[in-house]
Amino acid sequence: MIIHTIPASEDAPRLDRWLAEQSDMSRTAVQKLIEDGRVTLNDKPVKASQAVFVGDVFVIREEIVKTMPQAEDITLDIVYEDADILVLNKPKGMVVHPAAGVRDHTLVNALLSYCDDDLSDVQGEDRRGIVHRLDKDTTGLMIVAKNNEAHRSIASQLEKRTLKRYYQAVVWGKLEAASSVIDAPIGRDPNHRQRMAVISSGKPAITKIDVIEQALRGAHLRCELISGRTHQIRVHLSYIGHPIVGDTLYGMKWPGIFSKGQLLHAYCLEFVHPRTGETINLTSKLPADFAFAMEYMRGEG
Repeated sequence: MIIHTIPASEDAPRLDRWLAEQSDMSRTAVQKLIEDGRVTLNDKPVKASQAVFVGDVFVIREEIVKTMPQAEDITLDIVYEDADILVLNKPKGMVVHPAAGVRDHTLVNALLSYCDDDLSDVQGEDRRGIVHRLDKDTTGLMIVAKNNEAHRSIASQLEKRTLKRYYQAVVWGKLEAASSVIDAPIGRDPNHRQRMAVISSGKPAITKIDVIEQALRGAHLRCELISGRTHQIRVHLSYIGHPIVGDTLYGMKWPGIFSKGQLLHAYCLEFVHPRTGETINLTSKLPADFAFAMEYMRGEG
């Protein structure tokens, strides 16, 4: 049983809406907890429609049944491997680690089968080996730590911004400059819980972009992450008016050929090996749908 004690600092018209905004739970999940009598005010049950007033303190008793992720025999595209790390190509559609509503068929499930116990556990059992993430439909290179020392080394390089991460993307529209830097803070979208957004209260976020090819309908870009916020490249490109092709969360819904996820690929990683100190530079071939998309952008399809 987990108990959350949440003091109200402002009035709100509905308890369920306010609690959803204060926690990581959806409004539906909050309503279910209220219906089950797990949310109380002064040890008394409450209603979802109840108003919230400054000074109210709500207690949420949330039952959580947590199962350990299970090993699954899923083929991995390994680009580099030694005793400390491995680097792989993550395919489109694969979630990196188990989370609410997704317990199976993740990268962690595959790693537990491939590496057995040779994975870091710094981030807990659900994130064995995971130092950084890619979104479900983003493809490309990821570093996996096979022990805690390697994990801390790679995490430190990420924090110090010495680990270089380069992406390629296909976007809509014509960019005004061949090269530019997007420096805009990113935080949770106050109007859409599944989205991030450029907001003044967000965390600093910087993305460098270079145009590889400008075509009639869109462009092929190279992007470098200077910081590493959730959905950063997707948010920044949408913010400047050039959403990534296939990105229905931050761009347009396009039926048919561009409805299978964003064309964003982590194609290059450069980092210092955690044990040897050697600089490692690895690249990954672009998925075939990039070439297909650029044919369309040139007006050839």
